[in-house]
Amino acid sequence: MKYLITIVMLFVFPFAFGDLRVGFYGSSCPKAEENVRQIVQRRFNRDRSITAALLRMHFHDCFVRGCDASILIDSTKGNQSEKASGANGTVRGFELIDEIKKELETTCPSTVSCADIITLATRDSVAMAGGPRYDVATGRRDGLVSRASDVALPGPGSTVAGAQRAFAANGLSLDEMVTLLGAHTIGVAHCSFFRNRLNDPNMEAGLRAKLGRVCRPNGDPTAFLDQNTSMVFDNEFYNQIILKKGLLFIDQQLALDPLSSKLVSDFAGNSAAFARSFVNAIVKMGNIKVLVGTDGEIRKNCRVFNK
Repeated sequence: MKYLITIVMLFVFPFAFGDLRVGFYGSSCPKAEENVRQIVQRRFNRDRSITAALLRMHFHDCFVRGCDASILIDSTKGNQSEKASGANGTVRGFELIDEIKKELETTCPSTVSCADIITLATRDSVAMAGGPRYDVATGRRDGLVSRASDVALPGPGSTVAGAQRAFAANGLSLDEMVTLLGAHTIGVAHCSFFRNRLNDPNMEAGLRAKLGRVCRPNGDPTAFLDQNTSMVFDNEFYNQIILKKGLLFIDQQLALDPLSSKLVSDFAGNSAAFARSFVNAIVKMGNIKVLVGTDGEIRKNCRVFNK
């Protein structure tokens, strides 16, 4: 179901917004958001999986040192960047961010941050995939540090309680965690992330058999996280995990653990409630430990720090 709603953020979160505001580039780069949207649309028209890729990139960036585009930095001889960590090994979409940055540097040099590009591109791609449309504040600046050793993300084998601790450390509640994991309504997972569940009685038998045929001993192919509307951003993920059709351990645990099962049921039966909650949660996530004002920098190339 496509969400026929536009949600405008009119409230304040308990995060340091500083100079963040909706329409931050209205004077300095008036067409910035339009340019981002156009480039993302071209990519989405060729590859609808880009929505899942951007959502993952945004999450992995914000959960390590805050939303500062540190995930985009390439490793150098003297530094292994966040990209080099095992948790980020399958993060993709970097070339799309490069394309957007190149266009914006042509029209508005040293103005639009890479951190804002990730946030805006993710927002636009969610709407393109059928999800809610919403405003985001901009004005983030780019970080000056990116180390693989800083990466400590909740993994696919996390328990609900374990994942909750990681989200709480970033100022996000249990309900917001359940909401954000609903982004698994779109995208794929490699067999290596769920191969150990192929004998799990908490996975529906037909799905176990299907995945057993997909996940051969050699190679690491992928399978859709949502077994029904796999390329549409909707609330179907919650219905699927209620039916024990979650691929990842953490996904299935959301429907089984009393901590989260009620909200899963609520979202499964109310797509509008999920859409509202998702907007609130992802906007809040996008403001974790942001750099504003004169902190950080505006990178000219998202892959390298300015010299």
